Amino acid sequence: MLKTFILTLILSIAALVPAAAFGQSTPSMKPSVVTGDVASISDTKIVLKTKDGDIDVVLSDKTDYKRVPPENPVIKAAVPSTRADIGEGDKLLVTGLFGEDKKVLPARSVYLMTKSDLAQKSKADTEKWTTRGVSGKITGVNPQTKQITLEVRGLANTSTVAVTAKDGAKFLRYAPNSVKFSEAVSSSITDLKPGDMMRAAGEKGADATTFTAEEIISGAFQTIAGTVKSVDAAKNEVVITNTQTKKDVTIDLSLASTLKKFPEEMANRMAQFPSGGGARPAGAGGAAPAGGSAGTAPATGAGGPPAGAGQGRGGFGGGRGSIDEMLERFPNITAADLKAGDVIAVSSTKTQNPDHVTAIKLLAGVEPFLRIAQASAAGGQRGGGRGGADGGFTIPGLDGFGGP
Repeated sequence: MLKTFILTLILSIAALVPAAAFGQSTPSMKPSVVTGDVASISDTKIVLKTKDGDIDVVLSDKTDYKRVPPENPVIKAAVPSTRADIGEGDKLLVTGLFGEDKKVLPARSVYLMTKSDLAQKSKADTEKWTTRGVSGKITGVNPQTKQITLEVRGLANTSTVAVTAKDGAKFLRYAPNSVKFSEAVSSSITDLKPGDMMRAAGEKGADATTFTAEEIISGAFQTIAGTVKSVDAAKNEVVITNTQTKKDVTIDLSLASTLKKFPEEMANRMAQFPSGGGARPAGAGGAAPAGGSAGTAPATGAGGPPAGAGQGRGGFGGGRGSIDEMLERFPNITAADLKAGDVIAVSSTKTQNPDHVTAIKLLAGVEPFLRIAQASAAGGQRGGGRGGADGGFTIPGLDGFGGP
């Protein structure tokens, strides 16, 4: 995760760069450590885009350049570099003494993570979660034995996988209202609860019913559905009336949110199957469905697992027929494609404020699933029940997990 890379690097630099290294003559002059993206670069200056705004990093013949590998972001792993290695879009960590206006930073040291190095790291992480992963809903947790029971759903079936965390396994958990893997926080097996969604990277057993996890990320998710009341495309915000509670819910759409539309014919077919797609409809998981496209889902954050990771290409959950791989072939949409009266469903993390959520996935064209659920409810049956906190409806791909 990029945030972890930078934090690790900052801490290692702080431990190795004493005040004396900057030639300080007074205790009030404290060295600064600044991180950001390169907006522009010349022979003498770098404009660095930081969270607090742009600053000018002034270069001199005394500036020391180091290149840091993203897979091992510590000072000991840094290798000598030059200004010529730096390009627009690269990540920098710069040390130096600010001027009074805090807008100009004469650079003492520049630590570089190139855009291409970060892209390769992200690709490697994506490959890890895709080919060596499993994801599903937690049905049981035993902290003493470090074993988690996982319900894994594919288009054609549902299976149970016993996941055992290796000694020293890394646990992460999605932050509230965050859909970014890069913002996940440290966790432990005691944070896992039945009903949570979980993804693990590691090694699957020979019989495909066991899995040894090296890294685990989890989260508490929900799925809500409703009728669009208003759309603010400029703010990337949609207000719906929740089908279950009849209350308004404001949905924020971030750059990491995935927005798709079910092709009408496929939604009608899938809604007829038990659990909203228990049998694979014609065309699922293969060629793009009618009206669909072969585009891929939006990026999910640096170093994070992709949509559907662990459910295809060597993972569990149905291979090419996995629900998430099918969704990738659906048409991408934007907030501007939605209008009042549309029926949509959204997955998000569970938060303390049920009236305001950030979308992980938003699916339009889900009316057939809700009609079936309402008909089942009217007949005294449970409408699938796989939908999430509100229950009563099942929409394939919106178990809440499967995004960033």
